[in-house]
Amino acid sequence: MNHVPRVLMGAGIVLIVIGLIWMLLGRFINLGRLPGDIAVEKGNFKFYFPVVTCIVISVVLSVIAYIARQFMK
Repeated sequence: MNHVPRVLMGAGIVLIVIGLIWMLLGRFINLGRLPGDIAVEKGNFKFYFPVVTCIVISVVLSVIAYIARQFMK
């Protein structure tokens, strides 16, 4: 049996759950405006690069992937 539809449905459910959590906790956790994120505003020019936010998200996803691999064995 083809497992691709199950993987896609599982990924969709995971993305919906992450979106709901982000929406609910976004009021309390200011993810995207952490100290260390680069923000430059000069006149009409605005540049924003969320360096620390990217690092935090990468670490969290790496931990989740590590835990998932441990359960797959």
